[in-house]
Amino acid sequence: MTNGWVDIKNTDMMLIMGGNPAENHPCGFKWVVEAKRNRNAKIIVVDPRFTRTASQADHFCQIRAGTDIAFLGGLIRYAIENERFAKDYLVNYTNASYLVKDGFKLPEDGLYSGFNHDTKIYDKSSWNYQEGGDVTGKAPVAEAPSHQAAAMVPVSFKSGAVPSGGSGQGKTGAGGGTEGHGIQAGGPAGAAVPAAPKLPGNVAYDLSLQNPRCVFQLMKEQYSRYTPEMVERITGIPKDQLLKAYDMFTSVRKDGDMKKVSTIIYAVGWTHHTFGTQIIRTAAMVQLLLGNVGRAGGGVNALRGHSNIQGATDMAGVFDTLPGYLKMPNPNDVDLATFLKRITPTASKPGVWDSFNYYSNTPKFAVSLLKAFYGDAATKQNDFAYNYLPKIDKNYSWTQIWDQMYRGKVKGIFAFGMNGVMIGPDTQKNIDALKKADWLVVGEIYPDETSEFWRAPGTTTDEMKKINTTVYRLPCAGFAEKDGSMTNSARWLQWKNVAVPPPGDCRLDQDIVAQIYLRVRALYQKEGGKFPDPVLHATWSYTDPQHPSLAEVAKEVNGKALADLTDPATKVELKSGQQLPGFAWLKDDGTTSCGNWIYSGSFTEAGNVMARRGTDDPSGLGIYQNWAFSWPANRRVLYNRASCDLDGKPWDVTRKQVWWNEGAQKWVGNDVPDFKPDSHPKDHMGPFIMNPEGVGRLFVPIGAVTDGPFPEFYEPFESPTKNLLHPEQQNNPVVKRLTTELDKFGTPDQGYTVVCTTYRLTEQYHYWTKNNPMNVQLIPEPFIEIPVELADDLGIGKSEKIKVTSARGTYIAKAFVTRRIKPMQIDGKKVYQIGLPIHQGFRGIKEDEGKDARTPANLLSLTVVDPNAYTPEFKGFLVKVEKA
Repeated sequence: MTNGWVDIKNTDMMLIMGGNPAENHPCGFKWVVEAKRNRNAKIIVVDPRFTRTASQADHFCQIRAGTDIAFLGGLIRYAIENERFAKDYLVNYTNASYLVKDGFKLPEDGLYSGFNHDTKIYDKSSWNYQEGGDVTGKAPVAEAPSHQAAAMVPVSFKSGAVPSGGSGQGKTGAGGGTEGHGIQAGGPAGAAVPAAPKLPGNVAYDLSLQNPRCVFQLMKEQYSRYTPEMVERITGIPKDQLLKAYDMFTSVRKDGDMKKVSTIIYAVGWTHHTFGTQIIRTAAMVQLLLGNVGRAGGGVNALRGHSNIQGATDMAGVFDTLPGYLKMPNPNDVDLATFLKRITPTASKPGVWDSFNYYSNTPKFAVSLLKAFYGDAATKQNDFAYNYLPKIDKNYSWTQIWDQMYRGKVKGIFAFGMNGVMIGPDTQKNIDALKKADWLVVGEIYPDETSEFWRAPGTTTDEMKKINTTVYRLPCAGFAEKDGSMTNSARWLQWKNVAVPPPGDCRLDQDIVAQIYLRVRALYQKEGGKFPDPVLHATWSYTDPQHPSLAEVAKEVNGKALADLTDPATKVELKSGQQLPGFAWLKDDGTTSCGNWIYSGSFTEAGNVMARRGTDDPSGLGIYQNWAFSWPANRRVLYNRASCDLDGKPWDVTRKQVWWNEGAQKWVGNDVPDFKPDSHPKDHMGPFIMNPEGVGRLFVPIGAVTDGPFPEFYEPFESPTKNLLHPEQQNNPVVKRLTTELDKFGTPDQGYTVVCTTYRLTEQYHYWTKNNPMNVQLIPEPFIEIPVELADDLGIGKSEKIKVTSARGTYIAKAFVTRRIKPMQIDGKKVYQIGLPIHQGFRGIKEDEGKDARTPANLLSLTVVDPNAYTPEFKGFLVKVEKA
């Protein structure tokens, strides 16, 4: 979330897409209700199903699953054509005025410039800014593309929007650092690829936004094709409903109003697509266009489905980042200097503007992380043990791991709190992969489908005898049986205490991991190995090494001084061994250690900041500065400098977050300013301090995303229709298929004509609560939600069992015949959608005995993934529906 759960109460308008918070986040949904009740905020819900969230909406649109970019692209077009965007914000706080290099081509045919048809990879060198200076008034005014329905009336901006000079970090510089890495940079992760192009240090820009090569004009041309008529044909949403939604959401900028604010709320209904990252990018573009990012009640807010998903990502629970979203080394990074040069950006902006470019501090974050990892073994003489870090040489994402296991290359897997068989995609492939593994270790509180994969339906006794996988089942502690922190959607690190001790032989997760590590280290100490150093020299200085205290781990993550330090500005001193107050103290000379720079400040000399529970809120905005810790630096709304105009005055004085205090010559506020504290407004420093440009990116240059600098609509990998924007380019062009015999894909010609989308129920929590009799009594058996019209066509009565079949598997359950999903007209043809809850599997309890076919929902889903985040496409695939 750019903002947070509580902040939703401050909004005037909500667009909820790709999520159903009333049912899946019922506690958080109270803030939606509060905004509606207290501010008369309006709610727009766009969803394939009429959900309980939709029942609270002022306007609901039923959309075909997987067509969100078409809807949002149409929204961008509508805002531009009707001049409902934040003009001064757009010019000064985004890269709308930046010129893009000649040679960059928009994807009228479905492909951006630089696509290699053989490798399915883009050469992104043309996805870059033009070097130069101010070209305002020096170029011809852009002409509206011939295929655009109507030209936009030119807008005027404050003549004083850009000062004649600036100061501060990033004012000069030869060029920006590379963006993205590994697959995110467009090639196989870690592969030897040519050096990525650099961002220019002095970007050409046009403040009138009329140059045909400026980002604004290119964006306008890009989405000119997304007419209401085209969006209706793609999404199935009638034109009048589309226009009503667009009018409502952009009404916050009607007649140039900058006081009102709107928010976009989403969940995995957006991420679970082969273009999920780009859906979210489109939402960010909408919010930048309307000037809603950085403001109370605004932003783009992701609803995390579990209590600590955000924390797992923050701590690098993925293969291609280090803690704090630092980039992972690859084999080309032969030493620390080479690595840091690749991942540390330099400013890229108009010469007279200023950029804080906070990632220029990457060496401090990285060296402090290495000191946390390897302690005294990390010295300046040995590059702070940089060579101990693994170097990723290929894609090690979730689906790739299981694919490699199926191919016999991954020999074993630890599955802690992760039911890989049920999670999918393509459950049968995951089951068959485990049959080929040498060993499996499962740490859980219940026996689950993964730990009993050999008992999957259809497995005969003779087949079971041939499975040679050794399975170790370790009883772990549940969430209430251990302490520690959880990081919620709002980036709040909240500490929890133990409620009850683990029963019987159950062990804490950290104890299991610690004891495995210590035994492995002992083996290396005794027997040696090819490269024992990273294992032998890992920092493990806990009071009880066999049973590490999570409070000690949290202190390690926060970071400490390794020498006496003095802040040159405030003259505050820290003694060696003391906890760091925050990441501003981090050094690149080995005198600080920090396990995650964004968590620095969460466990200081004052104690465990995450355990705070102060409920004072003097601003009334729900900031609660003394409740827990919000990364980074305990600020609650990211990029909050953008909540003020160029002079540092809040756009809306009734929702004051931060502001420039002329007397004190610094930024102050109810929230922690997300900005250089002493940067005077006249310096024109951009509010988006983590970007080299200092501004928000409508256009993403040189490969920060792998499939295009502007989001483009592509059909889901399995689709009932041709791509109407470019029929020759149906799907996301950089998505690659897996190629085993189990990786099958269905087409309408094969009879797969119904769109299936998966979802979760309030009464069940993923795959765990089906072990709880009370939850099972609430949802005693699986069901499939189908439209009344489809049931009538097939002669299916209410509660009759039906069989849903994809190219990969079959799922049997009772039909829940409903009017909450209606047939849709897609390019003049009737298309049905069905909804499939994901919770039941082949592990059950007596309360559902005889009511459950014991088949996981993800038997149906397919193994294609988003090329940026590697998330599978669970939310839109093709099936057949028939009586069971």
